[in-house]
Amino acid sequence: MIISNYMRAEHRECDEIFAAAEKSIIEGDFEQAERQFLLFSEDTLTHFKKEEEALFPTFEEVTGNTEGPTRMMRYEHEQMRGLIGKMAEAIENQDKDAYLSIAESMMILLQQHNMKEEQMLYAMCDRAIPQDKKESVIETMKTVEL
Repeated sequence: MIISNYMRAEHRECDEIFAAAEKSIIEGDFEQAERQFLLFSEDTLTHFKKEEEALFPTFEEVTGNTEGPTRMMRYEHEQMRGLIGKMAEAIENQDKDAYLSIAESMMILLQQHNMKEEQMLYAMCDRAIPQDKKESVIETMKTVEL
């Protein structure tokens, strides 16, 4: 459960920041929303990078499977990167309605994505990746930066 616990905690942190940014948008505090959104986007994009550069390649190497769940997760990461860009544009334009509309789509995609990772992929990683390699992957992920 070492990978599941580590990655699930990152999901929760990103979710909390996302909610705080949305709350600031609803309140019309675009300055605070921008700060929170930048933190959300940096943390989320760093999380994606950790998965794409450390966790997924290790899982693929151990299992020999490059066409399964990791491929779908990478595709969903690309979709969310696009939404993050649109949300940033909405904040820049101080367009509350546009932001909230895009944020709704983002929340649905994030929830579905996180559920798949937490209930399936991370559990698969915990089962397939040897203990010493799991610890090494987590140490590598801790050093990943944007």
